[in-house]
Amino acid sequence: MTQQIKVNDELRLDQFLKWANITGSGGESKILIQSGLVKVNGNIETRRGKKLKNNDVVMVDGAGSFLVVM
Repeated sequence: MTQQIKVNDELRLDQFLKWANITGSGGESKILIQSGLVKVNGNIETRRGKKLKNNDVVMVDGAGSFLVVM
């Protein structure tokens, strides 16, 4: 099941992972993203600065699926 995560403004992928409490720090986010364990809308995303938009789906291996809601 996909969990909805409400954000107030446009976020980068690394910021979103912290905001959603998937990671505890920017460093953890960077490692997770660069390891190829994060997908955005079904595609592996290795750019931590990727801007997320409303209704993007972020999938993280071992953590689940998250819908970005603005």
